[in-house]
Amino acid sequence: METSPIPVVTVQTAPFDDQRPGTNGLRRKTAVFEGKKNYLQNYIQSVLSSIDLRDRQGCTMVVGSDGRYFSRAAIEVIVQMAAANGIGRLVIGHNGLLSTPAVSCIIRKIKAIGGIILTASHNPGGPGGDFGIKFNVANGGPSPDTVMERIYQVSRTLEEYAICPDLRIDLSRLGRHDFDLENKFKPFRVEIIDSVEVYLQLLRNIFDFNAIKSLLTGPNQLKIHIDAMNGVMGPYVRRILCDELGAPANSAVNCVPLEDFGGRPPEPSLTYATSLVDAMKGGDFGFGAAFDADGDRYMILGENGFFVNPSDSVAIMAANLSTIPYFRQLGVKGFARSIATSTALDRVAKAMKLALYETPTGWRYFGNLMDSGRCSLCGEESFGTGSDHIREKDGLWSVLVWLSIMAARKQGVDQIVREHWAKFGRNYFCRFDYEGLDPRAAFYLMRDLEAVISDKAFTSQKFAVGDHVYSVERADNFEYIDPVDGTVARNQGLRIVFSDVSRLVFRMSGSGGGMGATIRIHAENFERDPERHNRETQVVLGPLIAIALKISNIHERTGRRGPNVIT
Repeated sequence: METSPIPVVTVQTAPFDDQRPGTNGLRRKTAVFEGKKNYLQNYIQSVLSSIDLRDRQGCTMVVGSDGRYFSRAAIEVIVQMAAANGIGRLVIGHNGLLSTPAVSCIIRKIKAIGGIILTASHNPGGPGGDFGIKFNVANGGPSPDTVMERIYQVSRTLEEYAICPDLRIDLSRLGRHDFDLENKFKPFRVEIIDSVEVYLQLLRNIFDFNAIKSLLTGPNQLKIHIDAMNGVMGPYVRRILCDELGAPANSAVNCVPLEDFGGRPPEPSLTYATSLVDAMKGGDFGFGAAFDADGDRYMILGENGFFVNPSDSVAIMAANLSTIPYFRQLGVKGFARSIATSTALDRVAKAMKLALYETPTGWRYFGNLMDSGRCSLCGEESFGTGSDHIREKDGLWSVLVWLSIMAARKQGVDQIVREHWAKFGRNYFCRFDYEGLDPRAAFYLMRDLEAVISDKAFTSQKFAVGDHVYSVERADNFEYIDPVDGTVARNQGLRIVFSDVSRLVFRMSGSGGGMGATIRIHAENFERDPERHNRETQVVLGPLIAIALKISNIHERTGRRGPNVIT
């Protein structure tokens, strides 16, 4: 205990007009949070004030980060402000590190009122990179729209914030630390906990660790190569895959969390996880995976660099959930995917006679479905998959699902994927990302495109590309009515479905670090014939992409020659 009470100080401030959180919280260039006076403090106060005062007094919150630059300084401010605003206890990961799935897990385990996660996901770190603050609510999931709106409304009129500037905490010291505050009856408690332990206990109760350990250590051991991309996942990979499940220490690379992620974007994709791709192409490893900065996204590669499309990944998991003890015990309730994700999961749901929910992009939409018992597994094409064990997408859980399937079926990654295609058909799928666009140009492009596809004449239109004719069956601006609470989410993506069930989806997002808007084009083509399952994705989808470019005029209107990233 501190010898003399720590003073609570009220600081005058002025509101900022740009603190509306998006799908992934509030993301800006790190320099904005670090350099703009009171920018960080204003937003933290807005988050804390959005919690009803009666709920806030004496409550417990979780705090963690992906280890990016400015996280330690921000955590110190969060601790000081939480104390001053009546929070009773903060639970913080060792050295400030907690993966996003671990935060969700801990919130649920200790029944916290919520958690603050400092991450900008796969965006670059370092002083010149991006920074983000995400608030997860009591179910462990991202803030719903109502909470984000409340935070924003507070931020617009904020005139002061409360802080205990003299409160200091050593994030490297595990254990409980109590502080006496002025005019507070109870001491303020900070608990620094092992970053991995609570999450590891949850995984032990989900998976057959002995089966996975046999796969990784037996006489015919599967050689794996795991890239933590110098994000938060290093300690989790070493502790769980190496120490607990027996993978050799040299199976895991880039496991030291770095503030700039080693100078590369911590994005688990073919574009950025190139060292993993190169290692897998060498043929020495049978399974490879990479994780993003905060550990909720993942990429799977098989022997010789065989790439598993994320839309296929969630469908293959769904078809093989019986290999996981958790699902054998609890059963499978239903599946969900975002609008931008391929319909491969739909085919599995139909075969299993289970409900399939199509939602907007954003994990918060899955949370309602899971909380109401409608959904057991969900996924997005942006390398995120999860289940109702927590309320976030979960990269390491996804890797353990894949290893469980491989252990049960005694097959390699490519064989599992090809057999799935043979049974259900193959959904060829790709995504074109046009990043850093002028926000006004992007807005008007999407507005004009909506006008084109909304015209009644469009639904009878035919597009001839090469020897193929695509007939439009329907087109709309996707609108989602939540089956649980009836809330409506509009303008969630422009969707064109053709008579052969091919699809084009156009989406605009601005959740980056203030670097302009992004337009994403998703193309999908279904192929039942196994003889045609080994074609090049870009060759198959070329005609659809040509249609997308023609009706959107995206190159002419943005001055671009092509996308920044193709997935």
